[in-house]
Amino acid sequence: MYMFSFLYIFIYLYFKYCFLFFVRSVFLGSLIWSLSLPLQTCCECCLLGRAAQERGLSCDLTLAVWYQCGLVSRACCVDRSPNSDGKPAPGENKQTWKTPEIRAFDECTTVDIHRSAGCSQSCFNGSCACLEGYKLKADAKTCEDINECLLGSHHCRGGERCINTLGSYRCQRVISCGTGYELTDNNKCEDIDECETGTHNCGAELECQNTAGSFRCRPRVQCGVGFIQDALGSCIDINECLSVTGPCPSGHMCFNTVGSYTCQRHSVTCGRGYHLNADGSRCVDIDECAGPDNSCDGHGCINLVGSYRCECRAGFIFNSISRSYINECRNYPGRLCAHKCENILGSYKCSCTMGFKLAADGRNCDDLNECESSPCSQECANVYGSYQCYCRRGYQLSDADGITCEDIDECALPTGGHICSYRCHNTPGSFLCTCPAIGYTLAPNGRSCQDIDECVTSTHSCSESESCFNIQGGYKCLNFDCPANYRRSGDTPRVDRADFIRCVKSCQPNDISCMLNPILSFSHTAISLPTFREFNKPEEIVFLRSPTPSHLPHMDSPEIVYDILEGNVQNSFDIIKRLDHGMIVGVVRQVKPLVGPVSSVLKLAMNYVTNGVVSHRNIINVHIYVSEFWF
Repeated sequence: MYMFSFLYIFIYLYFKYCFLFFVRSVFLGSLIWSLSLPLQTCCECCLLGRAAQERGLSCDLTLAVWYQCGLVSRACCVDRSPNSDGKPAPGENKQTWKTPEIRAFDECTTVDIHRSAGCSQSCFNGSCACLEGYKLKADAKTCEDINECLLGSHHCRGGERCINTLGSYRCQRVISCGTGYELTDNNKCEDIDECETGTHNCGAELECQNTAGSFRCRPRVQCGVGFIQDALGSCIDINECLSVTGPCPSGHMCFNTVGSYTCQRHSVTCGRGYHLNADGSRCVDIDECAGPDNSCDGHGCINLVGSYRCECRAGFIFNSISRSYINECRNYPGRLCAHKCENILGSYKCSCTMGFKLAADGRNCDDLNECESSPCSQECANVYGSYQCYCRRGYQLSDADGITCEDIDECALPTGGHICSYRCHNTPGSFLCTCPAIGYTLAPNGRSCQDIDECVTSTHSCSESESCFNIQGGYKCLNFDCPANYRRSGDTPRVDRADFIRCVKSCQPNDISCMLNPILSFSHTAISLPTFREFNKPEEIVFLRSPTPSHLPHMDSPEIVYDILEGNVQNSFDIIKRLDHGMIVGVVRQVKPLVGPVSSVLKLAMNYVTNGVVSHRNIINVHIYVSEFWF
């Protein structure tokens, strides 16, 4: 009976809404399209419009559906029923579209009735109902999930993507995590190892080192003689010619080469009418009038600087035919001026090339000292016909203009990590090393950090009952008391570090339990260790020397066995036994690196074993303080 009723309801609703849209399509001029739209697709688009109306959303959906489906959805959203004008009927609530118009039964007040009604989730007042996040399907019994992401009824914020789930939805981040990070499956940002993925841009001479969100390029090799390495790992040629003193001797010019330099002697070329003097340092005038056969063919000859002039004898007229002015520069090339000659009306004028100035004689050229005009930002060296700029220590000459000095960041150089013990701060032309604010002071060399011994300088805060023990970067106030049945001994124990206290057993008369106690003594000592920068092999830190010689024992001689009882942090320590100058020595070693600050009490036992039984033992408590720095 119920099965036929629900079948009837489904068929009725199916054809009711599809027929309603079919009629509307005729008036819209879409009859041909309506006939081609499958009935199942028609009802699904109609249910989409009903769901939008039930949730109070706009009937004009912004969903990515095709045009025809949008028309069906909008029609079913506007019309609550085929005979209505789009408004709910009186007495009809917002959820009535979920309940079929023909009731399959009147009440469902028990679990048996709910199951017999065929509802997939629950029933209310004789009708099937759904849980939050679900809606009734067309059969009015089965509940299906509501796609809040498709309907736009989710509450995801900007930068998040809505992902539908059964009965609900979740928001997933879509905004990028930023450069150097990627989004994981659990919606978190994780660092990208550019060195492992090969997405770095380090050159062949550089090695990639991953950092949080980025990476660094470090040089693989060191530069040879005549080169300096920049912060990018490239080897740059050193211009030795720009040094303060200059590598070449006097009278020579320096020419920089790749990785070295060469020196060449000054080459002086004299113009016509001049020749080199005896030492070849400068040009001097040639006396063309000297000797009986002078240049004037027996006429009068007057020597000039760089030239000469002829005076005709009686009966001769010099150049009387042309009656024109003479171009001395053309007629006497190279003889009048040392560098350049310019003809002027009735005479000529000499000038010099760049880097030189006209001498007092108006013909020769002297070197111009350009450094007098301060063309360089720091230091200037005059050379023949030019000049060279060079920089003071801590600066380098700019490749852009060759005259400006730029600061060298010594802290960024490949050796910057070893310039200072702690931190390096670049300053103009130099650098500054600093040490931790507490417990250290800068050494006289300006680079290393020295520990401040607060116990010696009396800058500690230990009381009179406490002993001050200096550690690297600070101090500790120690106070050790002897346990019951033990008293402090004035004897110093045989340990290579200074002990603060040693307690030996002192039993009361007739105290059997005290006398049977195998522990003869307790000792306390302290040691300060750095955080080793390079830990390549075990470090021996404590030596326990036995008073028993190591000669061949007799049958009843005890065997000494060393053991670590407590305080072995991360199994970073062990103890071995060796012979030293006829004595048995227990050597405590650090076998693993520890990164400070770490403090621990290493409890050691020196057992005396006779015939496999411990006859007595001594307890040594080593208080270990590991600094957070390597210095």
